[in-house]
Amino acid sequence: MRYLLVTGMSGGGKTVATRYMEDMGALCVDNLPPVMMVKFMEACETSSLRSKFVAFAVDVRSGEFFDAHSVATLIGEARELGYHIDTLFLEAGDEVLVSRYKETRRDHPLASDTVSLTEAIAAEREMLQPLREMADYVIDTSAIRPKALQKKLNVILAEENGSVQMHVEVMSFGFKRGLPRQADLVWDVRFLPNPFYIEGLGRHTGLDEDVRSFVMDHPVTEEFMGRIRDMLDFLVPHYVEEGKHRLMIAVGCTGGAHRSVAISEAVGAHLRSRGLKVDVNHRDLDLEQAYWKTIENKE
Repeated sequence: MRYLLVTGMSGGGKTVATRYMEDMGALCVDNLPPVMMVKFMEACETSSLRSKFVAFAVDVRSGEFFDAHSVATLIGEARELGYHIDTLFLEAGDEVLVSRYKETRRDHPLASDTVSLTEAIAAEREMLQPLREMADYVIDTSAIRPKALQKKLNVILAEENGSVQMHVEVMSFGFKRGLPRQADLVWDVRFLPNPFYIEGLGRHTGLDEDVRSFVMDHPVTEEFMGRIRDMLDFLVPHYVEEGKHRLMIAVGCTGGAHRSVAISEAVGAHLRSRGLKVDVNHRDLDLEQAYWKTIENKE
C-alpha cells in the first residue's frame, strides 16, 4: 500500500487535491492529527481496503498537535517501519492566498484579533519550511488551472513503487510576474535576441514557427542550447542516482511568451529524446495573450 501525506499552505489547494484523488479511487482523510499517522497506516495495512493508495492531509489546522519537525520525524519513522510514504506540498504566492481568503471569507488558522492575515501567512510559511524542503512533490497552485492540477495528481498516483523514473517539468515564465517558487533550476534567457520588437512577431508566441525560428536560429541560442544539453546530460543521471525522481526546470524571459516558451519546448524535446517523462507548461502565456487581446480591442 502506498501513502501520500498532503500538506502545505492554508489556501494552497489541499482540499481540492484530496477531492481529486478521492475521485481517482484513493482513500483520503482530511486534517489527520500527526500523532495518529503511524497508527492510521497500521490500521490501513490490516484492513481489507480496496484502494492501494491512501492520502491524508496534515497541516496547521491541528493546532498544538502540529509541529513540522515532529511530522518530518514521524515520516522518517514510518519509512523505517517499511511504509511507502511520500509527501506532497501545496503552496501559492502570498497575494494569491490573501485573495483566496477574501473570496471565501474564511479565517486563516493562525489569524486572530492581534495577528493579521498577511502575518498569519508569513508565520505559516516559516513554520512549514522543514516539510517543504523534504517534500517529494511540490506544486505551486498560484496560476494553475484545475485540469492541470488534476494532471499532476494523476502522475503522482500513477507512480506505484520506489524505483520511479525521473519525471521532469519544464516551465516557461515571465520575470515580471515573479519567480516560480517550486523550481529546482532557473535559467534566465533575457540575454537572447527578443522577437517582441520585431515587426510581425511581437504578438505571436514561442509556440509559433516564426517566433521559434527567430529565437532558435541565432548563433548565441545555438551555443546556449548546446551548453544546456551538456549540463542536463551531466546533471540528470546524478539526480537519479541521488534518489531524486522529480525535477522542475524554469526558463524565464521578460513576459513569458516568446524566448522562454521556445527554449522550454526545446529543452523538453531534448529530455524526451533521453527517455525521460517530461511535461512542458507555460505559466504566463495565457496572461500575455489576454493582454494583447485587450490592446487589440482598444485599437
